[in-house]
Amino acid sequence: MLRDFKAFLIKQNALALAIGVVIGGALDTVVKALVNGVVMPLVAPLQAAAGGDYAKLTWDVGPFRFAPGLVLAAAVNFVVIGLVAWRLSKWFITETPTSPTKTCTVCFKSDLDARAFRCPHCTSTLDDDRANIAAQAALAAS
Repeated sequence: MLRDFKAFLIKQNALALAIGVVIGGALDTVVKALVNGVVMPLVAPLQAAAGGDYAKLTWDVGPFRFAPGLVLAAAVNFVVIGLVAWRLSKWFITETPTSPTKTCTVCFKSDLDARAFRCPHCTSTLDDDRANIAAQAALAAS
């Protein structure tokens, strides 16, 4: 039973998801600290120039009180936190270079390795030059 549970965790990527949640929680505190300690003090003068704390903006319509300021404050926080998280991810995550690919002239699949001699989808010969055809024949003979 323990072996089946371990296989489930690995096969379903549950362990990777759990690690992602833990790292995401830790990153959340870093992002909030950057936003509250660095970015929002820069936004505060803009908020004061706009007439004070816009989160307290309310509309009274009869017996109802609407608070669009809360939505505006949440939207500003979302944008600021999103920008900080995006910049942090750009700083930590670098894109890996992709290997060159080519397209099959028969089935038009474009995910083929540039070194391939035959298309894995339709098995047609990919290159017409004699060196590749000779190499294909040598591979087939061995």
